[in-house]
Order: sequence, then structure tokens, then C-alpha cells
Amino acid sequence: MAGRVAPAPGALLCALLWAAAAATGGGPEDNPAPGAFGRVYRGAVNISAERVYAFAYRSEPGQVDAVRVYVNSSSENLRYPVLFVVRQQKGVLSWQVPLIFRGLYQRTYNYQEVSRTLCPSEPTPEARPSDQIIFVDVASMAPFNIAYELLVTRLENFQLETNKAFNFTASPSQPQYFLYKFPQDVDSVIINVVSDASYPCSVVSIQDIVCPVYDLDHNVEFNGVYQSMTKQAAITVQRKDFPGEQFFVVFVIKPEDYACGGSVPSSIHGNVNRTWNLQRTKNLQVTIVPSIKKSVYVQAMFFSFLSFLSFYLGSVVVAFVHYISTDVKLTVPFGSVSIAGSGILTSSHPISASTPEGSSYGAIDESGSSGGRQLSSPERRPPAGSDTDSSVEEESDFDTMPEIESDKNIIRTKVFLYLSDLSRKDRRIVSKKYKIYFWNIITIAVFYALPVIQLVITYQTVVNVTGNQDICYYNFLCAHPLGVLSAFNNILSNVGHMMLGFLFLLIVLRRDILHRRAMEMKDIYTLDYGIPKHFGLFYAMGIALMMEGVLSACYHVCPNYSNFQFDTSFMYMIAGLCMLKLYQTRHPDINASAYSAYASFAVVISLAVLGVVFGKNDMWFWVVFSMIHVVASLALSTQIYYMGRFKMGECYLGIFRRAVMVLYTDCIQQCSRPMYMDRMVLLIVGNLVNWSFAIFGLVYRPRDFASYILGIFICNLLLYLAFYIIMKLRSSEKLLPIPMFCIVATAVVWAAALYFFFQTLSSWEETPAESREKNRPCILLGFFDDHDVWHFLSAAALFFSFLVLLTLDDDLDTVRRDKIPVF
Repeated sequence: MAGRVAPAPGALLCALLWAAAAATGGGPEDNPAPGAFGRVYRGAVNISAERVYAFAYRSEPGQVDAVRVYVNSSSENLRYPVLFVVRQQKGVLSWQVPLIFRGLYQRTYNYQEVSRTLCPSEPTPEARPSDQIIFVDVASMAPFNIAYELLVTRLENFQLETNKAFNFTASPSQPQYFLYKFPQDVDSVIINVVSDASYPCSVVSIQDIVCPVYDLDHNVEFNGVYQSMTKQAAITVQRKDFPGEQFFVVFVIKPEDYACGGSVPSSIHGNVNRTWNLQRTKNLQVTIVPSIKKSVYVQAMFFSFLSFLSFYLGSVVVAFVHYISTDVKLTVPFGSVSIAGSGILTSSHPISASTPEGSSYGAIDESGSSGGRQLSSPERRPPAGSDTDSSVEEESDFDTMPEIESDKNIIRTKVFLYLSDLSRKDRRIVSKKYKIYFWNIITIAVFYALPVIQLVITYQTVVNVTGNQDICYYNFLCAHPLGVLSAFNNILSNVGHMMLGFLFLLIVLRRDILHRRAMEMKDIYTLDYGIPKHFGLFYAMGIALMMEGVLSACYHVCPNYSNFQFDTSFMYMIAGLCMLKLYQTRHPDINASAYSAYASFAVVISLAVLGVVFGKNDMWFWVVFSMIHVVASLALSTQIYYMGRFKMGECYLGIFRRAVMVLYTDCIQQCSRPMYMDRMVLLIVGNLVNWSFAIFGLVYRPRDFASYILGIFICNLLLYLAFYIIMKLRSSEKLLPIPMFCIVATAVVWAAALYFFFQTLSSWEETPAESREKNRPCILLGFFDDHDVWHFLSAAALFFSFLVLLTLDDDLDTVRRDKIPVF
């Protein structure tokens, strides 16, 4: 028995049209003309003549069908455009030809060829095919005929497939969009779009299955998530954000390139008001790949925490071995027990006033005239362990010995200074002075971090609400969202700074406690041997490391040009605190107070903010900053050279007279050997480095002003640390195994960290579209990118750097202070 043959869509449409005409009493000439897909229709319209076309097609069950309409008109009359209105079952789409786009400065771009994809019909749950009808109305208010062309086609490749690249072409007047459905086993995908050409600038948008689809330059930002694009774009989409488990991927070509960092097309420079049919076609390739699964998030978090918990385990092992060895050595006779660098008693050679030959830091040995006389007897010292705070002890009471104020200038003018000359103040008061660093940085951290956290939360909220992914400069090829956060991996990778900062605080606390116990057991040796133990700056460094992790995580919530200083502020403080600690080691009595140090950091951060605002193009800013930089270098050099005996507050012009005096006395009168040779060499090299930075900034004016200032700090810190180690070795001092290991580890880890730091993955110095050209896939566990590895390694490198400063002078714990040179 033969089956029934379904009528063709065209026949069905004609029957429907004749039935409608019969019901209304009209003829077929008063009704829409049947249209055929793939056929070009040519005609003319005016104010009294319009055309209506009807296109019918059959949709198969479960299939999404899309139709594209192409129109063309040779008319350039903007007063009487041709109007096209497409009516569907659940929507209306309209546009005019010439289609007008507006750019900057009232420029207009007119296109006579337009093609649009109609909102696709929804798949029906019925098991049998359904019939669809589309009406295309063509009209114009012109009193004369205007010719047009019409072509309606059905799209064969409207639905994108997973892991399959699809190539297509788009232009400003001919946008494209496609459908994607989530497979059953995929919860998140990455839409990766590439192009061989940077321009024309384009926009990629992800929109829900809602009609109408916003696919023109002036409305593409109205709905969904979008980002501008030159050569590359990537958007991560999660299934939970689309209840229908499907979405549209929309591609729009902008009429101008300014949004992507381009210039005005050269072809329109002569006519800035109106441009016709500017050729801006772009070939694009879109590939949708599954993103990572939830198990990868768990693995990444375990990896992050376990990696840094291993540092805790290593520290516990070292402490246990140290405790066991100390417990055994305490059984030796009392005379061979000495004070260890960690503050506990360890075995060493008997304490002797003699030191190895050459350790006097110069040819003239003044230990007999200065060192022995400066040592205080146990009776003059305050009781051991009496380090409690007192409400009557203020920082103004540092010089507790009455003769200090009268003879300190005489002592500091000696050619060869020893630690006993610069550690004459009461230990309790000096220790309290350095504890102020710790309490002040906690206050600063709280007041600085809370507004930062509030601001970045606002940034993230704006990104989530508006869908504008040009606000934040992520590495979109490796940006894994979690909750409201768009790039959780960049935040998680900062956990190392917080964990290692806390571990460093525990190590310093242990040394502090054991040192106090050692003072109670053997007071005279603790007070008169080795480097004075003041832990306030170490505590401040630990807090600064933790806060660097917090603020770096805040910055990476939404990295951009406006909040980059959040990521660098505590880097300045870390570098400054390290330099202060290095200087304080052999100059405990004359180091800067916490108030002046943090005030200086505040000035630096203020300059960084001004540089972000004015440093891009304003020459006057760089002139003023370079002058401040040079003058500050001279002022600091004068203070260091004269060991704090020069008071800049007495005369603002005195610094220049003092600088001239130094040049005259040390370079002209004693050209063969300045009075303080080593200090002079350090300061000359340091000033050359800083002046080079000032000249570089003045000539090149780098846009990344925050990193420029950070580079100045780091170079000065490395220069001072290298000078310190060289002078230590020159003075016949030793590097014990632990500080030697920390120095090597610091160098190796820093080298590896800097390699990943310079793998630029984004840059807020450029437009968001240009920045995305630098995006790269993940390299570690499929979750972390190069910058995340930089976070891991830089945290470890800073931790080892802090340990270098903490253990560098442990070899001096059995050396009298009148034998320890100052440099």
C-alpha cells in the first residue's frame, strides 16, 4: 500500500494564501507573493507601491532552522531609504538600506548591502514536522522608484559543534551568529575565536536564546557577555548560566578600530563626515572546546596548599634537628657554651676577645681604644628579660646614657667604626622602637586593604552585571571562574605569599622567644656579643609578605590600569623594609624610625598614583619626578656617608654644601683614598644607578610607572645586599651553611620566577583587544598559567630572601661587638 505524499511547502503556502484571499474577498494580487529560498528577487518600491514576500519551510522535529536575509539597494538617497521588515511567528526584525553606522566625531558609515540572520524557530516537541512562514515587507517613502534586491536562504551550518573549528566571514553590515548546545557531559566550555588579521576590530558576544538577537554595533552590548577582539578572543561559558543549556555566539564587526587600538581608516581622512561601503570584511574561525572539570579545581587547591605546607614541614624538621643537636651540646662545660644566632645555647669555641687576622675591617686596629671601653658591665645593664613595655618609656628616651649625646659625633667620625660604637643605646628602648614597625604596618594593612577589597568587589560586580569583559585584563585562555570570580586561578596562586609570610612570622617568633630565654641564662654574652637582636622589622616584613598576597589577589580579581598599584604598594614596602633591616644590622642606634620610614613609603605610593594619572604623556611630571629622585638620592647618600650626623632639617640647602664638601675633601684633597672609602664606593655606584633610572624615565617615560618605581627599589636593594655580602667576606667573616643555602636558593628561585614574570600574558598598557593577543593556555595542571607560576615562585623567593637577612650574620654570635666592623 503506497504511503501519502506530503504537499510541498510552496504548494502549502499557495493554498494558505488563496484561502486567506477567499475569506477576505480579495485576489492573489492583494496578498504576499510566494517566495523561494535561494532565488534573487529584484524590484522597485515607492510611496505608493510596496512589496510583500512570503517564504515557507518545513522544520524537522528537534531541529533548529535558521534563515538569512540578504538585501541590496543601489540608492544613495539617505532621505528616502528602503525599509525592510521581516515578520516571524514570534518576532519582528527591521532595518533600512543604506544602513548607517556612527563613529567618533560624528562620522557616518553607510552600507548598501546588508544581510541579517533571523531569530531561529524553536524546536517543537512534536514528533512530526512543523510548517513555518516568514513575511518580508519592502517599502519606501520615496516619491520615485528605488530598486532593490532580495535573497533569502536557509543556513546549513547554524549549530556549532564541540572541538570542531568553523570558518566564516563577517562585516559591519553583515554580522553573524550561531547556536551552541551543551553536550550532556560538559558543564563549561571555552569559545576560542581567532583571525589572521588584527583589523577590522570585532566584538564577540555570548547571548541567551532570546529574540531579538543584538547583532549590530550599536546594540551588541545590550545583552549577554562580550569582549572586543583583534586576532584572538576567548570567553568561558558555564552551563549553569543558561537554563536552556544553549546560547548564541554573535560576531559583530565595528565600523571603526579605535576600540581595539587602531586608527581612523586612511580612505576616509579626506571626508570625515560620510563614508560609503567601506570594505571591512574579516575572516574568523571559532572553536568551542570543553573547559576543565570540577575535579581539576580540587587538584589545584590541594597542590597549592600542599606545596607550601611542605615549607612548614621542612621548617619543623630543621627546628627538630636543631633542638636535638642543642640538647646534646648543652652537656659540655659551661665555658664552651655560647649564644647561637637563633637565640639558644649551642656549642662553639670558647669566647675570646681575639678575632682572626684581617677581621678588623682596615689596617688600623682601634679595638683597644674604642671597643673595650664601650662595653657595659652587667651591673650597668638592665636585668635580662626585662623587655616589658612601660608607659613612661618613649622613643625620645633612646639616648639613656648621658654622655652619648655629647660624644656620639666624635665616635662616628672615626675612620674605622665597630658595632660597639653604634649599639650604645638601651636595648629595651631600641627594641621598642623597632616594634613600632610591626604595629604600624598592621594598622596600615587594615586601613589600606579594606577599601581595596570593597573596590575590587565592585569591579567584579560590574563585570558580572554588564557582561563587559573589556574591563578586566585576564588571560582569558586560562581564566577559570568560581562563584562570582572570573579568574579564580589567579587568586588561588597568591596563597603562597600568605602561607609563607605566616611561616616567617613563626620562625621569627621562635627566634625571639629563644633569644629571651638565652638572655635570662647568660645575660652578659647576649648583650655584648654578636649582632643586637631586634625582631620588630622582621615581624613587619612577615606582615608585608602576607599583605602582598592579599593585595595581589585583590588586584587579580579584576586586573586593570586603575588598580595596578594595589599589586605593587606592599612590594615597595617589602623592598624598603629589607633595606632598612640590612642597614639596621650594623647601625642599630641610627636607623630610621618607623614613622619616618612609613611616611617615606607614603610619599612613594603617592608618587606612584600621580605617575599612573599623569605619567603617560605629561613631560612636566617626569621632570619633577626626576629632580625629586636625584635630590632624594643625594640626601640619603649624605646621611649614610656621615652616619646620621647631618641633620637636613637644620638647613634645606645644607645638603648641597655638604655634598660639595664631600667631593672636595674626599676626592680632591685625598684623591688617593677618601676618608670612608667603602661607603664612598657604595654611594657612587648607587647614585650612578639612580641617576641612570632618572635619565631613563625622563627620556622614555614608561607607561607602567608603578613597575618603574619598583625596579628602582629592587635595584637599590640588590646593590646594597651585594655590597653587604662583599664587605662581610672582605672582613674575614663567614657564611654558615644555612645562610649559604638560603642565598643559593634565593638566586635560583628568583631566576626561575623572573623567567615566568616576563612571559607577558596580558598588558593593561594596551587596549583589551590587543592585550588578548598575548593570552596563552594553562601550563600547570591545566589550571595555572605562567603568571600563576610566577606567584608561586616569587612567594618562595621572597621567603628565602627574608631567611637570608635573618641568618646572614649568625656566624658573629660568638664575636665581641668591638670586633665587628660597621659598613
